[in-house]
This record gives sequence, C-alpha cells and structure tokens, in this order.
Amino acid sequence: MAQFDIYQNTNNKTKGKVPYFMDIQHELLSQLPTRVVIPLFNNANPIKKLNPKFTIENRSVILASDEVTSIPKYLLEKKVTNLSQHRDEIIASIDFLITGF
Repeated sequence: MAQFDIYQNTNNKTKGKVPYFMDIQHELLSQLPTRVVIPLFNNANPIKKLNPKFTIENRSVILASDEVTSIPKYLLEKKVTNLSQHRDEIIASIDFLITGF
C-alpha cells in the first residue's frame, strides 16, 4: 500500500455514490491495522481547493477531503491507480481543510 493509491469501494450500498477511496496514510505507519482514506465522490458539487477533481477509469470524481476517515486495511482490496503525481494538489486540499489557507 502506498500513499495516494486509489482503491475501489467494494461496499454495494455506497459504491454508487463513492466509487473510490484514496489512501493518504504514509507508508511509515504501514503496521497499523487501519488506513486513513478520503472518499472520491461521483456527481458532487466541489468547493474550489477543498475538492480537487480527478478522472479515474474514465469517471470524473472529486476528492472529498472534508470526509477524511479511517477504515480497516483489509477493506482496501482492489487497487485501481496511484495519484502521487497530484501530490501538491492533494496536500493543498488537506491543508485547506485544516488551516483554511
């Protein structure tokens, strides 16, 4: 598992609205049984800087940084891609959530 890996949401009840999760936890803490993730939403109204837009598997989604959470590591089964090339934008959205800047 790597920081900024994108995983499919395998929960049948929520994957229509939240098709993916982004793992934002640093690999230094890989021994923990949980991972800190941010859901990626379909058809959402983004807030500039807080919710960057991405295209994953030809699907337009937004990073819902305001819904950061942790989930058990075993739920992250199906890796789709990695968005580390967008690191600055992702970190800026988390920073905006915490500091307002």
